[in-house]
Amino acid sequence: MSPNTLKIALAASVALNLFAVAAGVTVMVGQARVENRVESQHRGPRVPFRMMLESMDPTVRDRVRQELRATAMASRPDFDEARTARRAAITAAAAEPYDADQVRTLLEQSRTAELRGRSRLENDAVTVLGTLDVDDRRVLSVILARNGGRNGRHGRDRKTLREAPATPVAP
Repeated sequence: MSPNTLKIALAASVALNLFAVAAGVTVMVGQARVENRVESQHRGPRVPFRMMLESMDPTVRDRVRQELRATAMASRPDFDEARTARRAAITAAAAEPYDADQVRTLLEQSRTAELRGRSRLENDAVTVLGTLDVDDRRVLSVILARNGGRNGRHGRDRKTLREAPATPVAP
C-alpha cells in the first residue's frame, strides 16, 4: 500500500471511531434522561416548603412554620451527632491500624442518632398535620416523604417550581 492510501485508511478509521463514540454517548445520555423522567413522574414535583404554605391562612401559616421550626431546632443535635459519628467512622476507616469494630460502632451510633432525629421530626409533623383542615393537610402531607418539603435546590429553577402544581393526594 502506498503512504497516501494508509493515510486515507487511518483518517477513515479515526472518523468511524469518533462516530461510534458519539453514538454511544448519545445513547447513554438519552437513557439517563428517560430514567430521570420516569423517576420524576413517580416522585412528583418538588415544591419548596414556603410555597406550600402560601395557600394557607396567614395565622395558621405562621403557627405551622413556628411549630415545625421548633421541631427542627430540637432535632438538630441528633443530626449533628449523626454527622460527627459518621465523620469519626470515616477517619477511623482510613486510620492505621484498621479497626473494623470501631468503624461499625461509629456507623451504628450515626444511624441511631439520625433515626432519633427523623423520628422526632416525623412525629411532630404528624401532630401539626392533625391540627390542620383537610385542604391544608393535603398540601403539607408531602413533608412526610423522605425527599419531600425540600426547598428546590436540586436542579430546578424557581420559575419551574412556581408553575408546578401541588402534588395531589387521594382523600
